[in-house]
Amino acid sequence: MERTLVLVKPDALQRGLVGEIVARFERKGLKLAGMKLMNLTDATLDEHYSHLKDKPFFPGLKSFMRTTPVVALCLEGVEAVEAVRGLCGVTNARRAAPGTIRGDMGMSNQCNLVHASDSLETAQAEVKRFFRDDELLSYASASDHTVYADDERK
Repeated sequence: MERTLVLVKPDALQRGLVGEIVARFERKGLKLAGMKLMNLTDATLDEHYSHLKDKPFFPGLKSFMRTTPVVALCLEGVEAVEAVRGLCGVTNARRAAPGTIRGDMGMSNQCNLVHASDSLETAQAEVKRFFRDDELLSYASASDHTVYADDERK
């Protein structure tokens, strides 16, 4: 099973969409391995968005991400990174397909409701950035046998 990170961003928190966003991941069959409400520090944002540090929009992005707490989620499932990315939709919410989180609820490139890890390697680093080992839980889900075929769960 893969684990991946989702950050439910300040715009989603302000709009009261956290529950609906989490529900979409759960309805897909992804399992919550960790969840917490947290304020992001400058150091965390500098590390998390280091690939964007030289972009002109970076100061505004940091400011936006600190307007309210975010909800950090660690989601688990078979091919979880790809499944989560598909549920989120493309970054620019105006261009995101209907049926995706961004396509159904967003209209912005920056205020696009969620951040999702873009690869398994990135997901592993991001989960460690936002969760300590003792904040992540493994457990059997009663629905595992109905979400996956037997050979997929191994």
